[in-house]
Amino acid sequence: MSQRRFVHYVEGRGEALGEMLTAFLDALSEQTGLVDACLLASPEQPGLWLVESRWANTLPTLSVPQGCKSWSFEVQRLVPGRR
Repeated sequence: MSQRRFVHYVEGRGEALGEMLTAFLDALSEQTGLVDACLLASPEQPGLWLVESRWANTLPTLSVPQGCKSWSFEVQRLVPGRR
């Protein structure tokens, strides 16, 4: 890969965190280097929320909402999908 890429996850549990993570997701669009991001809800685990964001070159310092956990990873290998 010619450029560094990162994936960042934020996990929260509880119905109230859905709105908080929606606001967090919306604010990501203002950050330089954002490739894309999505808010995920688990149909099998009601109240479980996950924000997945992908970044080019550097991962900015992100303010994770209170009560949430976060992880970041550097992409080591990328396989493109078919469209």
